[in-house]
Amino acid sequence: MDFELSEEQRAFAQTAREFARHEFAPHAARWDAEAIFPKDAIAKAGELGFCGLYAPESIEGLALPRLDATLVFEEMAAVDPSTTAFITIHNMATWMLGTWGGPAVRERWGADLTSGRKLASYCLTEPGAGSDAASLKTRAELQGNEYVINGGKAFISGAGSTDVLVLMARTGGGGAGGISALAVPANAPGISYGKKEHKMGWNSQPTRTIDFDNVRVPAVNLLGSEGEGFRIAMKGLDGGRINIATCSVGAAQGALDAARRYLHERQQFGKPLASFQALQFKLADVATELVAARQMVRLAASKLDAGHADASTYCAMAKRFATDAGFTVCNDALQLHGGYGYLSEFPLERLVRDARVHQILEGTNEIMRVIVARKLLEPDDAGDIR
Repeated sequence: MDFELSEEQRAFAQTAREFARHEFAPHAARWDAEAIFPKDAIAKAGELGFCGLYAPESIEGLALPRLDATLVFEEMAAVDPSTTAFITIHNMATWMLGTWGGPAVRERWGADLTSGRKLASYCLTEPGAGSDAASLKTRAELQGNEYVINGGKAFISGAGSTDVLVLMARTGGGGAGGISALAVPANAPGISYGKKEHKMGWNSQPTRTIDFDNVRVPAVNLLGSEGEGFRIAMKGLDGGRINIATCSVGAAQGALDAARRYLHERQQFGKPLASFQALQFKLADVATELVAARQMVRLAASKLDAGHADASTYCAMAKRFATDAGFTVCNDALQLHGGYGYLSEFPLERLVRDARVHQILEGTNEIMRVIVARKLLEPDDAGDIR
């Protein structure tokens, strides 16, 4: 096992670090405070290929391994987890469209999405279908050469400000087998958006409900085959879980960097805080948790890249571990700042708020435990994870 990055991988990470430093860092606090969706900055990320990192080359994506994508996302999330998290969601939706979309879909949206000129939202969750995603009720009926869509989605990132919706809807009977995936123009007649939700964090990306009232889309907008939608959604979420775990690792790294600087700068009792052993031990624990989370995420990404039979289990473990550890690291780094960590002039309180939701979305951490436990409890040696 080689834990060292290649020169090319280091170059990707360095490019992302410099981009985040120049394009995100001067503005992230204002985007958060004023709830600004920075589409121009996201488009600049697209110019570097960051909006189509693992999308196929057929839609002008970079087709990078998931491991390489984590390097880019981590560097950007160290500065702005909220904006970076939206970029990861856009990457996931773009990959789905490029992988399962037909020629007409890829031609209409592909290159615009990978370049960041247009943006995508991923529409799975409903008011009554969160962790139990297979119970979704939004329906798409095939009428002639069109699907007619009725229903509603909730907690959709970017809703109202994106250009295409990758939608999971029921085209058949109950359960997972009756779900299909569709590419839906975000401005199609019959689509309406709810109010922008007021959230604890993730304020640089809008979150809204979406209602579909007899929305018509061409049948060629079907992604994959009828009944394949849930499988597509779950494949997308394997990568999405790595992505959001990576955002937690990035946020934790940003928090640790801030804490290291502060411990050298701040003095109490005539000495810098860095000279107190209790704080040294806390910093050491934080760094250890961060490294463990990072390696867990990279292991899961490598399993996904290799098509490993247990990749989904590793993605669930990485998501659970890294999002829990990432939030703890951010919170501990805030504590090391004392009262200053609670002020918005410092990035800690924003990192804590942004990282908290990672334990909920892309499958709650409780559901991640269910996935892992089911694997472990398979009969005979099938549940062996080594």
